[in-house]
Amino acid sequence: MGKRRRVESDDDFSQDESDSDYRSSVSVKKRNKAAPRKQLATVAKPTSAEYSNDHSKSQHVISNADGICDALLRWYSGAHATRGMPWRKEYDPNLSREERAQRAYEVLVSELMLQQTQVATVIPYFKSWMSKFPTIHDLAAATIDDVNAMWKGLGYYKRASRLLSGSQIAVSKYKGLLPDNAHDLEANIPGVGRYTAGAVCSIAYGERVPVVDGNVHRLLSRLLALHASPKTTTTLNILWAAATALVQTENSESDDSMVRNRYPGDINQALIELGSTVCKVCAPDCEQCPLQSQCAAYQNEIKALSDTAQSVPLQQDIEDLCTLCDPRSERGVTAYPMKAERKKPRVEIDLVNVMEWRSKSDPDNRQFLLVRRPSEGLLAGLYEFPTEANISGTLSDARIVEILQAQLSTLFQSPIRVPRSTEKEQSDASYTIIQTQLAGDVLHIFSHIRKTYRVQWVIIEGGDEPPEAATPQRPSRGREKARMWKSLNEVSISK
Repeated sequence: MGKRRRVESDDDFSQDESDSDYRSSVSVKKRNKAAPRKQLATVAKPTSAEYSNDHSKSQHVISNADGICDALLRWYSGAHATRGMPWRKEYDPNLSREERAQRAYEVLVSELMLQQTQVATVIPYFKSWMSKFPTIHDLAAATIDDVNAMWKGLGYYKRASRLLSGSQIAVSKYKGLLPDNAHDLEANIPGVGRYTAGAVCSIAYGERVPVVDGNVHRLLSRLLALHASPKTTTTLNILWAAATALVQTENSESDDSMVRNRYPGDINQALIELGSTVCKVCAPDCEQCPLQSQCAAYQNEIKALSDTAQSVPLQQDIEDLCTLCDPRSERGVTAYPMKAERKKPRVEIDLVNVMEWRSKSDPDNRQFLLVRRPSEGLLAGLYEFPTEANISGTLSDARIVEILQAQLSTLFQSPIRVPRSTEKEQSDASYTIIQTQLAGDVLHIFSHIRKTYRVQWVIIEGGDEPPEAATPQRPSRGREKARMWKSLNEVSISK
């Protein structure tokens, strides 16, 4: 079951309208004979360096929005409940403002949870979250510790922090009612970009605004046979324009209520669901796709496999030729969208000092120091062992001692003797480091960082209680202290 993937994040999508150049119409001479529909989704390796990709600009404009929406919603009418998503409910235009705002809260929670996370994984987390924080007022009254505890295991904890901040803004500024239009929701609620704002407001409030996440990006790229750099403003504008054309279609006269009403939330969810379950990245099920007859990528492959495809030249004005798409080096539906060039993650090294205090009088009394990370940035608000992040240059033995000594002077009120210190030992220190031992390296690969944690075990001895931690200059956001000692059993709960 696929993940709900964005192209990168909400902020990567352009806010601008589609280029007007792609609204011009051209006349293309039709080709006659149909070809057998087989192996069209599979990428075929080229026999030449590149495939010719001459086509009209009009290929990248939705020309039959009504037909596409009817086919899409007819399929979605039977597919919307298949995966049992508790946040997916039928749209009711008769709900009060308060009831719609509650739906908006539920959709917002689900959308942030679904970012980079599989649907099957999210379902139990969503149920637990709504049980703990059934309304936005309940969430706004929580602390970052409460929120992180409920989020534990989902990863990308910044999403949880943004939900908390967003709920507090909604309560203080909007009386607990999330804005009912995508513009205000995106502008005022943390963590909400163009995609999320469109999803929440179309599903909960019935606003006719589009969505383009990773699934929709892929689906529309194939529908329009758009083979251009996927993250450029022009490409994104074309895809957003296509999504807009679909979501703004008027009601139809179909016997199927979902097709007849064409609620914007249903259209958007249908696009996402089709992209996630049928128009998949590597193995799209084109034979089961309701948009097969409308899909330019699929139909182009039929023509390419036709016996007469090469004998009928494309006739059109050279000024109407698309100059955006790059030639393909592959054949098949999966050649779309064009593969993005991945940036190499930056390489960083952190020094992690696992500080353990041991009591002389009670050998079983062992405690470990945890510190809270800053409230913004990577792993915001979570606990960790004292860490010096992103060290530049060589991490020599002398540098390791220097970093440890600096941490000790910042973290504790009581002086602590450091072996091999270049500074004069403090005679009044009641605590002494009796052991420092490098424990090895731990590699963790984030989406944009390849981080190595060099771990050092630091054992502190002295006193009947562990050394008192100094109060940081910036107060802690959570209920728990910014620095605290925990037993070995408690460490796994707090981190």
